[in-house]
Amino acid sequence: MSLKYAVLAALLEGEASGYELSKVFDVSLANFWPATPQQLYRELERLAGDGLIEARVVQQERRPNKRMFTLTEAGRADLHTFAATPPRRPTAVRDELLVKVQAMDGADPGATRELIEERLTWSRAKLDRYRRVRDRLLDGRTEDVYLGETDRIGPYLTLMAGITFEETNVAWCERALLLLKRRTAVS
Repeated sequence: MSLKYAVLAALLEGEASGYELSKVFDVSLANFWPATPQQLYRELERLAGDGLIEARVVQQERRPNKRMFTLTEAGRADLHTFAATPPRRPTAVRDELLVKVQAMDGADPGATRELIEERLTWSRAKLDRYRRVRDRLLDGRTEDVYLGETDRIGPYLTLMAGITFEETNVAWCERALLLLKRRTAVS
């Protein structure tokens, strides 16, 4: 899959500038499809050239003009076709930390613990951020009430996937650190 469909999916929320889209990627899409602002701007140009999105210029007085992007009917149709097509292959985990942990035997166990502790800190922070986003979405409502009122469930489902992913990372890090501590105590 290319960045194309992640950008089109982000525009389902409505018109957005490139800057606003980069913030959307930081908060929600980065969990499953990261992109740099430069990649986003290049993709926006391609999508506009392909007629999948439209751009309009908004004049601003004290700031540079900005371009606002929206999905076209062709973009929406392409996205719906993509969404109904099964993925070409299952998800594969590519995680540099896991390669380092795999190769840790004979290396400094303290360095490995530090790497895992760093991941644990990062995952806890990301989990907290995702939970804050969920709380903002729910806005005091139960999940059932929110889901009964919202027009789009996709963003909530992907947010739940992100929360589950980070909860799993936290649990793995905590377990790995415990096992490393036990092993060091035995040695």
